Amino acid sequence: MSFPETGLPDAWIRLWTPHRGQYLHDVRSDGTVEQSCPFCSAPEAKEEDSLVVFKGKLNYVVLNLYPYNAGHLLVAPFRHFADFTTITKEESDEMSELTRKAMSVLRKASGAQGFNIGMNQGPVAGTSVADHLHQHIVPRWGGDTNFMPIIGRAKSIPQLLKDTQVLLAKAWID
Repeated sequence: MSFPETGLPDAWIRLWTPHRGQYLHDVRSDGTVEQSCPFCSAPEAKEEDSLVVFKGKLNYVVLNLYPYNAGHLLVAPFRHFADFTTITKEESDEMSELTRKAMSVLRKASGAQGFNIGMNQGPVAGTSVADHLHQHIVPRWGGDTNFMPIIGRAKSIPQLLKDTQVLLAKAWID
């Protein structure tokens, strides 16, 4: 086996993210989490460390630690389970209501013009945490896809996560 010459340029710009190392270390090859489930520990985090926007009775809303866009939210049940077919009616009803509310909050707080909403079920479907159900709510704006991801192969997020969490948590209760 031969290796390419070190230092030769290719078509990729690499963004080094050593802070993700522990996350990657904890995820097994099948997508399940080796040590602790981030969706089980998120609602228990200290307020100053938390990215939780709202806690319901059976589900909570949290910012995605690795967002596709600013304001990328996740709705997750408190109960630890993987497959949508095992959700209770009560959990499903509250998840739907929190998704609806999240859309309203994101429109109000950030002027979101559209949304991508969905779940990835299982590692082959693209989920990075396969053993705890969660739904993505990704706000979209006209022109939010610019040259950076296409030509620069990088995504710019214009707001710090904690600033977004504070903004959305305030908008949630207003």
